[in-house]
Amino acid sequence: MDFEFSAEQQQLKEQARRYLADKCPTTAVRAILEGSEPFDRALWQGLGEMGFLGAAIPEEYGGLGLGYLELCVIAEELGRALAPVPVSSSIFLVAEILKAAGSEEQKQRWLPKLASGEVIGTLASVEATGSVRPSNVALSAKAGTLTGAKSPVLDGDIADIAIVLARHAPGKDAQGLSLYLVDLNQSGIERTVLDTIDPSRSQAKIAFNGAAAELVGAAGDGWRLYEEALDRAAILTGFEQIGGADKALEMGRDYALQRFAFGRAIGSFQAIKHMLADMYVSATLARSNGYFGAYALSTGSADLAEAAATMRVSSTKAFQHCAKNNIQVHGGMGFTWAMDCHLYYRRSNLLAVSLGGLNEWEDKLIDRLRAKNAA
Repeated sequence: MDFEFSAEQQQLKEQARRYLADKCPTTAVRAILEGSEPFDRALWQGLGEMGFLGAAIPEEYGGLGLGYLELCVIAEELGRALAPVPVSSSIFLVAEILKAAGSEEQKQRWLPKLASGEVIGTLASVEATGSVRPSNVALSAKAGTLTGAKSPVLDGDIADIAIVLARHAPGKDAQGLSLYLVDLNQSGIERTVLDTIDPSRSQAKIAFNGAAAELVGAAGDGWRLYEEALDRAAILTGFEQIGGADKALEMGRDYALQRFAFGRAIGSFQAIKHMLADMYVSATLARSNGYFGAYALSTGSADLAEAAATMRVSSTKAFQHCAKNNIQVHGGMGFTWAMDCHLYYRRSNLLAVSLGGLNEWEDKLIDRLRAKNAA
């Protein structure tokens, strides 16, 4: 059995790496951090023109119709380059929800625009600190309008549309939750930009004051659709984290070979060797779980939920571990604004909470393994 990507998928990966190396060096990421633009508009447009955004969107809806494996390799390269664009919000979440549950009219209207980058989407689910649970969803849906607020919303300040998790029936159970599609460029929407550890991926608070909304999927099916969307996004985001972890490991290795102290390359010191070895182990473990996740996602396997939780835990730990140790390998220089280490550290921490925190996914993994063993 072949556990690697095919030659064609590897070629796509190399193409994406070359494109991002040219269009998205770390100087471009710094320009977003230090400037007034919330994301790299030119890169976003270019990704749409290259077809990367529509890789897993069917051809009848304006995409390339390739598949999830191709989207996984693209996600890895986006993570490696720290691309300051809203791919995870628009493609990993909104496009996936519309593909799974949108009406034919919703698919025809929005998927081609998401694939081309003409429209930016986001998922608005969080209302309180901690994990998203049915009991803490208070934003209400009534007579085709939404009232309440969501915060923080990743890319909420730049999005054109949002998929919103809202309560259409009183109570605190999952049966009262549905998903709604909202045009964010209408009256009744108020946005407030929030501070974030990684300003190259902006966040916002969105207040809905009687904003018009249309149902996505069946009424009362919102929580199931939301959970399934998170599982798919966890695998795709996991590859983004794997790309970042691998790049942080390479940065640490290269610096250890070039930096000399006491007449020797610091990579010859045992403490540095052990640090780099630990980084390699965590990154390789995450990649192994990533291949399992990519297989489950591409085949619609019954193990998808377990694979998603496994990958989410391992890829989150790997990226945070490699990004932190990369700073340590660089020593005092690693803490300075002149080095790129902190760019990866920032992104690793942002991605660690973007789909729910590590503790939440560890609990999910345990619950899913218990259910599997009980069956």
